[in-house]
Amino acid sequence: MTLVVILIIIACIGLGFFVLIQDSKGGGLASNFASSNQIMGVRKTTDLLEKITWGLAIAIFVLCLTCAFLTKKEFNERMGNSSLQSTEQTTEE
Repeated sequence: MTLVVILIIIACIGLGFFVLIQDSKGGGLASNFASSNQIMGVRKTTDLLEKITWGLAIAIFVLCLTCAFLTKKEFNERMGNSSLQSTEQTTEE
């Protein structure tokens, strides 16, 4: 569970980074790096950034669903054990 939360935090930081460096309508941080990326080309760089952004967004979605599933499972296990123990205690008295 802790590992999933750490992965969500890392993916969120990465998503924020890649959103900030994308070229927006008015320019952006990606326009500053356009001269250094002449080998790949500006269009290929923005395509790659867009794919990474979508991939990270999907990863965050899947990780959040996984975290919710694991939390529900852990909650049910704890509640099942505590209700079982309370039932055993009341029958023994």
